Amino acid sequence: MTRSPLRALPTVSLLLLAVLLPSREADAGEKSFKEQLVGSWTLVLVDNVLPDGKRVQLYGAEPQGLLMFDGRGRYSIQILRAGRARFASTDKNQGTPEENQATVRGTNSHFGRYSVNEVERTVTFHIDHASFPNWEGTQQRRTFTLTGDELKYIVPAPTTGGTGAVGEVKWRRAK
Repeated sequence: MTRSPLRALPTVSLLLLAVLLPSREADAGEKSFKEQLVGSWTLVLVDNVLPDGKRVQLYGAEPQGLLMFDGRGRYSIQILRAGRARFASTDKNQGTPEENQATVRGTNSHFGRYSVNEVERTVTFHIDHASFPNWEGTQQRRTFTLTGDELKYIVPAPTTGGTGAVGEVKWRRAK
């Protein structure tokens, strides 16, 4: 019995669709790292790791923070020490040297533009303004990992901690 090649065509076509369609859907469903970063993130930890492995919790055991990436390449980051003491005055311009020092040590914020290197898995913050003025106009590059709803990056030269210290910052996608 001989079969006509035209009769087998629908079967072959269906098999090809069954094989190719899921892979095309998976490709279309994959997002770039930049796309995956878009949204709001809440702070989990921000530690300095010293050369001897000791960890220093710069903003306490329960730091507070928010990191926001938009889809157009802008970001904003705020990190605060939980439980910061209030100023005695209701006018922040009347803060004592001790109150001002505690506030500076207990906060870190900056905003500007960001870019992502997909191959090297780095995010670069192009800082417009920062609570630490020395960072204004600089580019801060961070190697990151993104696992599910967790974003972790390394700060190769943190603003405190001395030579050899690196910062480790972990965020969780805001619900």
